[in-house]
Amino acid sequence: MELLPSVGPTDTSGSVRAMPELPFDPVEEARRHWVNHWGRRPAPAMAAVTSVMRVQQILMGRLNAMLKPVGLTFPRYEALMLLYFSRRGSLPLSRMGERLQVHPTSITNLVDGLERSGLVRREPHESDRRTTLASITRAGRNAAERATAILNEEKFGTAPLDGGDLDAIFHVLRKARAHEDGFPVDGTGSK
Repeated sequence: MELLPSVGPTDTSGSVRAMPELPFDPVEEARRHWVNHWGRRPAPAMAAVTSVMRVQQILMGRLNAMLKPVGLTFPRYEALMLLYFSRRGSLPLSRMGERLQVHPTSITNLVDGLERSGLVRREPHESDRRTTLASITRAGRNAAERATAILNEEKFGTAPLDGGDLDAIFHVLRKARAHEDGFPVDGTGSK
């Protein structure tokens, strides 16, 4: 599978367009301007956040391109995998939203798309009439397995980074996630 060499912002149709090669690093250029206008102290934070946001755009474009043959987007893949790994293959929509850390409207839209594709079905909760469950179908399990094989093969679109780079990114960003989400940074329960 061939990945896009450089993925840019989406256009109005939602398609990702390839960006032309640049003769300079735009984040480094922004950092230089930041230092000139606001000093050195805020520049690392601006450069780090801008870099993370740009890489998020790149990865989302790559992941969606990889998953397109399976009929998924990365957010739908995440929702499908949540159901795939659940004990019963189903979860209340509210719990899905909590675990994926998305707004209730977003989880409704994700499940709507998965349901239209035949990968998930809505079912009433057995003991709570107010709760709707999303349940993965056999087609959903098959799609999840095909999609995961593609993503694993392509290292989730993270080329040219290697395992050491990826571990370092995980550990550095874990501190920020733990601070916001309230989970322990290490296995001891301490932050």
